[in-house]
Amino acid sequence: MNPTALMIMLLSLAIGTTMTLMSHHWLLAWIGLEINTLAIIPLMTKTPHPRAIEAATKYFLTQASASALILFSATMNAWKTGEWSITLLSDPYTITLSMALMMKLGLAPLHFWLPEVIQGIPLSTGLILSTWQKIAPMTLLLQISHLTDLKLLITMGLTSILIGGWGGINQTQLRKIMAFSSIGHLGWMVLILKFNPQLTLFNFLLYITMTAAMFFSLMSISSTKISEISSSWPKSPILVTTLMLVLLSLAGLPPLTGFSPKLLIILELAKQNTLLLASVTMLASLLALFFYLRLTYVMILTLPPHIPPSSTHWRTTKNSPLTATMTTLALLIFPLSPTFLLII
Repeated sequence: MNPTALMIMLLSLAIGTTMTLMSHHWLLAWIGLEINTLAIIPLMTKTPHPRAIEAATKYFLTQASASALILFSATMNAWKTGEWSITLLSDPYTITLSMALMMKLGLAPLHFWLPEVIQGIPLSTGLILSTWQKIAPMTLLLQISHLTDLKLLITMGLTSILIGGWGGINQTQLRKIMAFSSIGHLGWMVLILKFNPQLTLFNFLLYITMTAAMFFSLMSISSTKISEISSSWPKSPILVTTLMLVLLSLAGLPPLTGFSPKLLIILELAKQNTLLLASVTMLASLLALFFYLRLTYVMILTLPPHIPPSSTHWRTTKNSPLTATMTTLALLIFPLSPTFLLII
């Protein structure tokens, strides 16, 4: 892609998200979401492949439907209340706006577009779609969290955790695995949204850090399949080792970064006297743990001395400082969790 066009698209993404973050008005928030949607489509189709075109079309149709629902609900709400304020919503339109925002995020059962879209686009665009594109809808959802129906959030959260784990089990494509991982993590955030929005925000920030570290690592070794990642040890042993640890962090194993949001969410659910919900959530998360451990196991099987002897010297991969920074954060934030929570 032309560098000038790429800069314009990235600048548009930044402007769209910033506009939504700064707005107190539904119309301005909607405009920011639309700028975001339109700016990422050229990045999806920068490689003119039929699968990329299909992914961009699916993404556009889904996001356009969600945006239309947001605009219609916000207009009807303004007609009823006389206000366009984001935090002032009347009863029937809170549910429709929440559902539209969850559709933009890719929460189950409105998740069907996400795995297919991420599978059809490059890793760099998948990184933007999995992290940056979720900031604006999640911010709006946080702002209306006190008005959202608790039963809806719990249902969507549990469904997302189950589907995020179940859908990733039989996958061989790393991008689809990351898509289902994203669905599962968003389920944890939505589950606790009504009880503790600050904890949702904390979980969201850690999700962005761990997902970015995973995508940067995959981009460094140019792997999109499990079979490719299993033969990456000769390219960069240190990167493959940290990649395994990032996978375990995404799985939520202690003492890595991913353990802290899960621990805090379970403690918060127990504090709210919802022990059954906490138990079901922990059991549902075992599905996701299985496919993370399976990926790690595939990589461990190819470590020395199990790698086949070869006379070919593979070219080593250059690791960027950004990859190193994100990986370090994705592994070592757990001891600093109380400090970050106090800041939030």
